[in-house]
Amino acid sequence: MPASAAMAMVSQGQAPSEGTTGDSDDERHLTELVEQPAKVMRIGGMIRQLLEEVKAAPLDEASRNRLRDIHAASITELEAGLAPELIEELHRLSLPFTEDVTPSEGELRIAQAQLVGWLEGLFHGLQTAIYAQQMAARAQFEQMRRGLPAGQGGHPGQPGQPGEEPGPTPGDSGGMYL
Repeated sequence: MPASAAMAMVSQGQAPSEGTTGDSDDERHLTELVEQPAKVMRIGGMIRQLLEEVKAAPLDEASRNRLRDIHAASITELEAGLAPELIEELHRLSLPFTEDVTPSEGELRIAQAQLVGWLEGLFHGLQTAIYAQQMAARAQFEQMRRGLPAGQGGHPGQPGQPGEEPGPTPGDSGGMYL
């Protein structure tokens, strides 16, 4: 479900259900598409750090080859934590490197930045979906709470019961030290 659709549903008081999707019934909820979120977050952090390293220092041919291999291995590892729909999207958007050609620094920067951007979009989508779920749960809880009869379940004499005056009761000394 697109983040905007989830937020619109929450702001209208509707709860996005587990099976709710945006455009197609075949789409799955975003939180279901990331099967191993901790792994995806770790790899995302590593890729972001690699991008910073690529920006910071000039790279010789051996370094560029190593980064090409790390980039390919990172994508392979990410695939283990993603559903097939996201794997397909990742393959469509990522720049493929060939084994026989050493990528330039610019190509590596672009590939890493593209991957970091894709992961950040994925993380923002997850955060929005989780927020929408929390808002829906909160709305559902409030609705259930409003449906309960007032004052049921309490014991007489407990503070906050209907008809009870707040403050000290007659004969109450006001505290242990008074």
